Amino acid sequence: MTGMSGSALFEWYRIQWLSTPIAGKSLATWLAFLAILLWLLAFDLVVLGRRWHGRPPTARESIQLAGFFIAAALLYGGWVWFRFGTQAGLYFFTGYLVEEALSLDNIFVMSVIFTSLGVPGQYQHRVLFWGILGAIVMRGIMIGLGTALVSRISGILYVFGAFLIFTGLRMLLNRGGDETVNPAENGLLRFLKRHFPVTDQIHGERFLVRLPVGEGGRTALHMTPLLVALVLVEGADLVFAVDSVPAIFAITTDPFIVYTSNMFAILGLRALYFALAALVRRFKHLKTALSVLLVFIGGKIFYNHFFEPISPVASLLITLGILGAGVLFSLFKTRDKVPAA
Repeated sequence: MTGMSGSALFEWYRIQWLSTPIAGKSLATWLAFLAILLWLLAFDLVVLGRRWHGRPPTARESIQLAGFFIAAALLYGGWVWFRFGTQAGLYFFTGYLVEEALSLDNIFVMSVIFTSLGVPGQYQHRVLFWGILGAIVMRGIMIGLGTALVSRISGILYVFGAFLIFTGLRMLLNRGGDETVNPAENGLLRFLKRHFPVTDQIHGERFLVRLPVGEGGRTALHMTPLLVALVLVEGADLVFAVDSVPAIFAITTDPFIVYTSNMFAILGLRALYFALAALVRRFKHLKTALSVLLVFIGGKIFYNHFFEPISPVASLLITLGILGAGVLFSLFKTRDKVPAA
């Protein structure tokens, strides 16, 4: 470096700094993804927040937004394929597809939460936006913990595989039972009402409101149904993450692919909610496909150990086949049912 000018030396250090490897990828690659993530969140908050202020999105707007986020994920996956190779691209698309499929159950639970708490459609957008932010932070922490476990504990993937097989079989055996979700019986909701003042009335878009209590003009902060719904949505996402995080690690242990595919799936979750909330009951048989998919993903870990590993292409095609069969069967079985408004 002797003889370098000041600007050349600065440029050299900048390149070296951006090339620093973090979890298998350069710092520049991580920063570029985070910039895309922040831009999409800002677009959601500023542009869509203003457009949908005081009203729920229409079905057409919801479908267009869902298509936008899916297109963004496909474009990014194409870049991953071009930049890091075919195998990385296939792993990204498989992980993204699995995470989106598993989120359909989350959509049903969110619909029940909003209905039971009486949250109007025009305020659900605000709750879900902050719910998505919380989910991004929670998933990031869980993926970080998962990465640490995979790198430090030999054989942890087999634990993940056994857990996925167990979860899938349990879902498969219970598919015919009554799985109606009743938030009134939710332990988290009972805890909130027991330890915090909660009002039953909506106060616009406010999460907290100060109301009079007792005599003497005293007031206290109360949680509104919007904040209760947000807490329940975050709790539901944490429960679903227990299945989804092991599932993505069973597909690939590359932290970058795991994190980016998860984040794109989460970003599109709210758009999918508004697009599918009224139709979600038409996909009730998809749970059977999801249970089979979890068993396949978990079983693949053991199959790859004892036999010739399943190729990423075959894994992606099998995943598409399982989910496609579940969607078509659900639509066929519920073809005579009219979705609720």
